Amino acid sequence: MTPSNRQYLRIATEEAWAPPELIDLYRRHLSEKTIDDIGFGSLMGYFLGSDHPQPQAVAARLQGAAEGRLADMDSAGIDHQVLAVTAPGTQVLDAQEGARIARLANDRLSQIVQAHPTRFSALAAVSYEDVDVAVAELRRAVTELGLKGLILNDHIRGSYIDDPRFAPLLATLEELDVPLYLHPNTPPNSMIGPYAEAGLDGAVLGFGASAGLHLLRIVTAGIFDRHPRLRLVVGHLGEGLPFWLSRIDHMHGKQVRAGRYEQIKPLRKPVSDYFRSHIWLTTSGMPWAPAIMFTREVVGVDRVMYAMDYPYQFDAAEVAAQDALPISDPEKADFFEHIARKVFALDF
Repeated sequence: MTPSNRQYLRIATEEAWAPPELIDLYRRHLSEKTIDDIGFGSLMGYFLGSDHPQPQAVAARLQGAAEGRLADMDSAGIDHQVLAVTAPGTQVLDAQEGARIARLANDRLSQIVQAHPTRFSALAAVSYEDVDVAVAELRRAVTELGLKGLILNDHIRGSYIDDPRFAPLLATLEELDVPLYLHPNTPPNSMIGPYAEAGLDGAVLGFGASAGLHLLRIVTAGIFDRHPRLRLVVGHLGEGLPFWLSRIDHMHGKQVRAGRYEQIKPLRKPVSDYFRSHIWLTTSGMPWAPAIMFTREVVGVDRVMYAMDYPYQFDAAEVAAQDALPISDPEKADFFEHIARKVFALDF
């Protein structure tokens, strides 16, 4: 039984963290202008360069995984967090820097979990620039360090996980039986222009537009047909795609029949079916009951689980709002705890 006599734990499944070494590296790159990524300058330039108290608090909370974070969790009624390296993670770094930071982050996350096994689990980071190195680090993080999946902070310097060169990494996820978590980032340089000029490149729209594109690419590229045991978790209620599933099925089917695009091939089933067989969605940043209830209806109640999006969206009132969803107590237990336990194989 939980401390408040609830009959379930609240497990938050998309909770950002960063080692201080990564924050220091970001600051250096921002200062020296050595990363050619417009979104990185917009995103981390704000959180690490603004004198406003809100981004300063986020930057401080990102680097904590002990007393301060635990106090925040207790104040909001969160029993357990699944930690992952914040966007953009390693994905704006070159192969050498990225691999070094990924290994450091995974070691540190393992230590955090071992120190607080009932409060934290964690996802592995890798550098996607060298797939062989990424495979080896993922294998080490899961089999030796006990991490529970892999974080993918959207595009990989403008590339996507459906590129055939990443197939060995996806096969390793299948082999290890751990999920891939697709997390948003600012759009790549090839896409960000209209969003940035309107001030819409961040979480207000750009994140969802970019990650939603990545998610749909994964499905329409046939990734789940080629990797049938791959599990994918996506935050923010699927980046808007559940609302579009009927239209996507209709238009994708027409494209396949017409042969309009060489890259659009027949799939084994409609696009929407993969949301019910291979994809799980979390409520991170989307604590709105109508959207949650609609998403549960269209993808299945067993496909939607709780997340907060700490520390970017840290509000105890949002926890209470989701506790008040018009669903039964057993459904709440699944939503807050049991689905996460199953998807991430949580054993605390």
